[in-house]
Amino acid sequence: MGKTAADEKILSYNDVVLRQIDLDILSGPYYLNDRIIEFYFSYLSSCHESHDVFLVPPSIAFWIISCLDVEGLKDFVEPLKLPEKELVIFPVNDNVDVSLAGGGNHWSLLAYERNANVFVHHDSNHGMNGMQARKLFRAVVGYIGDSDVASKAKYVECTDSPLQMNGYDCGVYVTAIGRAICSWYKSSEQKNNTQGLWFSVVKEQVTPSAVTEMREEILRLIRGLMEKK
Repeated sequence: MGKTAADEKILSYNDVVLRQIDLDILSGPYYLNDRIIEFYFSYLSSCHESHDVFLVPPSIAFWIISCLDVEGLKDFVEPLKLPEKELVIFPVNDNVDVSLAGGGNHWSLLAYERNANVFVHHDSNHGMNGMQARKLFRAVVGYIGDSDVASKAKYVECTDSPLQMNGYDCGVYVTAIGRAICSWYKSSEQKNNTQGLWFSVVKEQVTPSAVTEMREEILRLIRGLMEKK
């Protein structure tokens, strides 16, 4: 069977290939897929050009959560060089079917900040992905630094995280919160002051209207890149 119009490749950006269906998803009130989140995280990485910041692709985060082989996990995670990163942002998905890489029904975000040595989970649906986020934390914490750093790392469920107003914008909240955290990291003059972290910036920038605009912004970004091809 031949490819449909939805499968048509529209853009290659870094290692991400976008298709027509991705534009359709962004144009309507639909749940974001892995490709769109990976594209936007890759775009954020290009904007910040900082080797201290790592925005983890959804496929890698999913593999870390799902891997049951300790040695296999070690061989996979160590090349990511997490001890060299000051800020690491993971997209978290509730997919439990390892045979279905694009599955799941909800996205959230787990961010690690080295100065505070803390993992913070932002979930736009009242901690719905808490179990998956903690599983990711337990899987990756041993690879963020030496044993002293790993043993003292904390996990925090952000109870004041912005909440989605519908059943389909969770992925857009992940992109918006990820952008706000990167903005905080880039502009913060008090990186050694770990008390407030990025919470006030996220609360200020990630509003329902800003999330609605985020869909349009990503759509315009993709179309702009397509025109430059």
